[in-house]
Amino acid sequence: MGRWAALALLGCLTLGGVTSLLPRRWGAIAPGDDCRYTIYVSGGAMHTSLIVPVHNSTFDWRQYLNWSDLGQYSTDFQYLQFGWGDRTWYIETPTWSDANLLSGLRALLLQNPAALFVTGHPQVPRHPGETVKCVRLSKTDYQALVKFIDHSFQGQLTHKQRIPVPPERWGAFYEATGRYSLLRTCNAWTADALHAANVNTPLWGSLASAVMRQIRNGCECQVPE
Repeated sequence: MGRWAALALLGCLTLGGVTSLLPRRWGAIAPGDDCRYTIYVSGGAMHTSLIVPVHNSTFDWRQYLNWSDLGQYSTDFQYLQFGWGDRTWYIETPTWSDANLLSGLRALLLQNPAALFVTGHPQVPRHPGETVKCVRLSKTDYQALVKFIDHSFQGQLTHKQRIPVPPERWGAFYEATGRYSLLRTCNAWTADALHAANVNTPLWGSLASAVMRQIRNGCECQVPE
């Protein structure tokens, strides 16, 4: 039984590795109708997240979040960064240096409640060890993206369910829809959000490197220096 379980796990990982290299869309992608809205994707070895403007002519996050949740400097924020992941991992692991094998295996092998981690920035953030990619979207695609993010919260409009954390923790944590597992990781959430906005992503998006490699949608974009 143990041997068959090990073979099944190996087969799943092999299939996952292959499908992470394959794009959801093949061939050239035609540019959007206007490419006027700019977003960013930040990705490291293990985790990806989305960075969007606080507000523009289409959507204003200040109307959908309790702005005081994001800290005393929230009036200076121009961008919000959204990351979806395992609720317990987010709460109990402030930094990667706090991670351990047991918590990592629990996050991957169980169907765990999810959380959204939201942080604000005065400019596009550059985190050590992470790459930032730029994506430009049409109005329709941008609306699809922010709708996907907003619907990832438990609760709608300003009634989002915040998770209490010590006051020294950076950003705000919220109850999220879905459950985290090996097959549904933070990177799969990022990939699904981008896919909703007609951005190319991997067929299986659970690996950060695969998501970052496949990002494209036909609109040219440069990350500001």
